[in-house]
Amino acid sequence: MLKTLLPYMEKYKIYAILCPVLMILEVAADIAIPYLMSFIVDVGIVNKDVDYILRTGGLMVVFAIGAMLMGIISSFFGAKAGYGFAAELRKGAYAQLQKFSFANFDTLNGPTLITRLTTDIELLGQVTMMSLRMAIRAPFMMLFALIMTYRINPSLSVIFFITIPVVAISLFLIMKKAMPTFQQLQQKVDRINGIVQEDLTGMRIIKSFNRQEHENGRFKERNDDLMEQALKGVSYVLLLFPILNLVIYSTIIAVLWFGGQQVIGGTMGSGELITFITYITQIMMGLMMLSFYFMVLTRGVASGNRVAEILQTKSEIKNTSHPVMELTDSKIVYDDVYFKYPTASEYALKGINLTIPPGQLVGIIGSTGSSKSTLVQLLPRLYDVTEGEILVGGTNVKEYDLETLRENIAFVLQKNTLVSGTIRSNMKWGNENATDEEIIEKLKIAQAWDFVSANADGLDHAVEQGGANFSGGQKQRLTIARALLKNPKILILDDSTSAVDMDTDQRLRDAFRTKLGHVTTIIIAQRVQSIEDADQIIVLDHGEIESVGTHDELLKKSVIYQEIYESQQKGVIEG
Repeated sequence: MLKTLLPYMEKYKIYAILCPVLMILEVAADIAIPYLMSFIVDVGIVNKDVDYILRTGGLMVVFAIGAMLMGIISSFFGAKAGYGFAAELRKGAYAQLQKFSFANFDTLNGPTLITRLTTDIELLGQVTMMSLRMAIRAPFMMLFALIMTYRINPSLSVIFFITIPVVAISLFLIMKKAMPTFQQLQQKVDRINGIVQEDLTGMRIIKSFNRQEHENGRFKERNDDLMEQALKGVSYVLLLFPILNLVIYSTIIAVLWFGGQQVIGGTMGSGELITFITYITQIMMGLMMLSFYFMVLTRGVASGNRVAEILQTKSEIKNTSHPVMELTDSKIVYDDVYFKYPTASEYALKGINLTIPPGQLVGIIGSTGSSKSTLVQLLPRLYDVTEGEILVGGTNVKEYDLETLRENIAFVLQKNTLVSGTIRSNMKWGNENATDEEIIEKLKIAQAWDFVSANADGLDHAVEQGGANFSGGQKQRLTIARALLKNPKILILDDSTSAVDMDTDQRLRDAFRTKLGHVTTIIIAQRVQSIEDADQIIVLDHGEIESVGTHDELLKKSVIYQEIYESQQKGVIEG
């Protein structure tokens, strides 16, 4: 985990080095102050030497000011390194997500990724800052204070050989119990993020079905579960502090008892005893800080492992050592293709053999769950085939440079996503250098210019998050226009016209015929009417090709196609 995360500290390593150095100097100054105080008591006050008291007191003030300045600068450097590290880590993890395949996202879902990029990385930033300050200050304070106590009174310092092991053993046992608790705590946060994301996305559905109380109950169950887990983790922390207090007070009592006898016997000065007790407080404060740090570190380790998992997850979809950088031909061939999802035991696609000549308009139809979307997702390598191969332009898609392949394949998914901004900014996702004339041309092909031009601000019309201010059909047409701006060789519409009326659907297909005759177009549809004029129609059934042919041919030879057609025709007649 450390090997994975530490490279992200490179940019801030100077701060990571200076912070502990200044912290050690601050501790040295803090340790010197009680030692000087003992001289004021045992020398200055005993001899009534005012000048000595003032000189020594002045030196103590200098050390105090120096410690304060070094502490302030050290804190700044620690914060710079800690939160800078978190920022670099978040940037690196987000960049890694962009490389994930769909299979990776199937394994690491949205809610857990959100938690890891926010809560977990934020905690790692805090742990890093504490590691550079508290984890340095505490042990050095203990070490320097122990040296000073031994210097003042070696026999009395033996007490620490009993108290420190007691604290160390207690801390070890508590951490051993706490680690699994904190790992589970982050998983509970994942569950909270999951339901929040789900409910916010589906709020219109929740309200339309009047399910607010039901969702409140679901949220309460997960929220209470998180609270109980957090309380369980805190209970371990709370258990540690009474143990520390018991050890601290027991040590002070022991020092006062044995040290007091030495003061009475004249073998130890009063100032030395006062200083010794001050060092006890510093040693025990160091133990307390170290204990608290280790408790936070326990949770930090759990978060670190979760973030490292993102960074260590490699997409199985990547370029070959010498990828093909140009796609010249849009002929598509599926050669005995089998595919199953990473977490599945059964094949989603079986024995697919298919040829699509360049420039054809191809329809794909089949019942729900027949793997229509899966079939086309293999083309731009959103997933890779399990067996067999897919050729585009006579070359296996795995041989192409990924960016080249995907630039030449425009894919309009079932879920139409628009981002907040303007219509123009959304269109430029397809081509950031597109002119307004090019954008308007593609909007016209996608049958979207009519409603876009109806707005006074045209291309500058605002798009709310997710395109909430557009209807389903309008969003579909905008996303089709955005895809067309890529000027692709292959266009895939995955049920992307389901929300448009039949008349608009027909105009879309006519536009594809007249304006995109050179583009190989694949349309997945639920309606026969959307694909009946296609050059060939593929009928899928449970991941296998049942039939391939034109509309008229399939009405004669495909039972599934006949059933779909007849049921839809019956619905039209009854309507």
